Amino acid sequence: MTDADRLDALEMRIAHQDEVIGDLNRIVTEQWGHIDRLTRELTVMRESVRNSDQFGSAPANEPPPPHY
Repeated sequence: MTDADRLDALEMRIAHQDEVIGDLNRIVTEQWGHIDRLTRELTVMRESVRNSDQFGSAPANEPPPPHY
């Protein structure tokens, strides 16, 4: 293998690695966006549950349901 052949092989390898790195960067950026969106949705849902009377205790003024 001549020096020119070795240089060509290295240049092709670097070009391929640059492409793969670019693809990985794009995928990581997309995934980070999904994670960020899901984190915000989870925060909103947690706040909704905290503020909901459905999961909390009954108010003190409300009589117990008839089956008690």
